[in-house]
Amino acid sequence: MLLSTQKSSIPVITIDGPSASGKGTISRLLAQELSWHFLDSGAIYRAAAWIAVSTETPFKEEKLLPLMANLDLHFSVVDSDKTLRVFWQQHDITPSIRTPEIGQLASQLGVYPKVRHALLAYQRAFRRPPGLIADGRDMGTVVFPDAELKIFLEASLEERAKRRYLQLKVAGKHVSLNAVRAGLAQRDCQDRERPVAPLIVPQGAVTIDTTSLSVQEVLQLIKSKLPPAQTK
Repeated sequence: MLLSTQKSSIPVITIDGPSASGKGTISRLLAQELSWHFLDSGAIYRAAAWIAVSTETPFKEEKLLPLMANLDLHFSVVDSDKTLRVFWQQHDITPSIRTPEIGQLASQLGVYPKVRHALLAYQRAFRRPPGLIADGRDMGTVVFPDAELKIFLEASLEERAKRRYLQLKVAGKHVSLNAVRAGLAQRDCQDRERPVAPLIVPQGAVTIDTTSLSVQEVLQLIKSKLPPAQTK
């Protein structure tokens, strides 16, 4: 499939960064405030990894490609708490894809160039009026290089480990902080060193260190960078 490189008139704001830097929460809240669409690209890769495991598909590039062409995923935001739910064949798989193990497999899956290319058009299809907030690791570099505003969120490994640890505890997962920290460090290494679409700061991006900032402080910082047409 040939992908158009023509600049779209539909605005996109990309929010990239490593795991637990806050990009998911911030992206959802910003999309809600602007009444824009929301893309959680990490959920797509996690879902694809979980589906591969569930269907006993070998983690080999050529074996994975047919799966990428028929993911049959559906996303829905729950009104009560604005959380993103992921459905596969009408089954809610959200809790299953949010484990550290699936996160590592998603990173492994993302190393394959053909797999990433197969998912590129799928992700770009989320670009619909009035606009899109895209959350991921290569949103501003590969998927939407023409984004109107590019944000890169970062935080210390220790702070990110604490955040992820608390998320997992709330979800009822029995994990240790040390194990979570080690898992994040491994994921960082995989994402930053992969030969295709590595995690880097996009050219022209605004970098925000969220280590000591609240969600609302980060949100206000990003809103202060919005083009005049997008501010309310």
